[in-house]
Amino acid sequence: MPDLREPFGAESTALEVIDGIDLHHRTAVVTGAGSGIGIETARALAAAGAAVTLAVRDVATGDRVAADIRASTGNDAVRAAFVDLADVGSVRSFASSWSGPLHLLVNNAGVMDLPEQRTPEGWEMHFAVNHLGHFALAQGLHPAMRSAGGAKIVSLSSSGHASSGIRFDDLFFDRDPYDPGLAYGQSKTANVLFALEATRRWEDDGIAGSAVMPGGIWTNLQRHWDPAVLIGMKRRYRTKTVQQGAATSVYVATRAELGPGTPAYYEDCHPAKVVAAIQGGVHGVLPHALDPVAADWLWDASERLLAQSR
Repeated sequence: MPDLREPFGAESTALEVIDGIDLHHRTAVVTGAGSGIGIETARALAAAGAAVTLAVRDVATGDRVAADIRASTGNDAVRAAFVDLADVGSVRSFASSWSGPLHLLVNNAGVMDLPEQRTPEGWEMHFAVNHLGHFALAQGLHPAMRSAGGAKIVSLSSSGHASSGIRFDDLFFDRDPYDPGLAYGQSKTANVLFALEATRRWEDDGIAGSAVMPGGIWTNLQRHWDPAVLIGMKRRYRTKTVQQGAATSVYVATRAELGPGTPAYYEDCHPAKVVAAIQGGVHGVLPHALDPVAADWLWDASERLLAQSR
């Protein structure tokens, strides 16, 4: 149930959530912070004093966004750095270059409804970018998070997780015909399971995570949608601004109590209800995304896949 003492909800913005929070002497990494809700997540964390790294594929765009955030917040400790989540070598290079503790890792970047694409390893692109890239990043930054003493991981999921659990025997559509909706859904389920399992496995390291559903926000993420479908969705469902969409990420990063046994999926700045079917197109989390057996299996499978990419 929502904590009625907290004034935050669906209409809250990231800057409203961060108000009164002091993140000076804290560090944060936000992936995909060159556009959309990633920008506003990074802006809010910087506004509270955090040193924020925008982990982006397009560094020129990232540099422009970093300059804008520095100007709007007065925080000079905002920079952009290159990482391509589809390229494990790039992820490892980013992580190996990190110096000092890391207090907040916001796995914000993602792709959606792509035509069939694969990495050089043969990994389906949704799973590779949305899950495996972020998994590799968290693994690489684990020592930095451990040294922070109380680090948090925020994993951006979606109500789209409802369309598919983990396809244990066909992760990459090697057997079944490719379906972009199922591929996206599987990757979003993986985001929740990762947060759940990271909290369990890294409890002794003081690291905990949770997944978030930002809400219905129309950004560059939907660029591969059929335009007619997109128009219909905009008419049917209530939408948020990017500032509102970033609020739940910021809430979990700075206000939510995370750890074993705490909620693994938030929406509208509150824990989501476990449901049999998504409500109103956006609300609730399905049991398959909270299955500890699936979380354990996925973690081990992800480690094996990354080991093969060396």
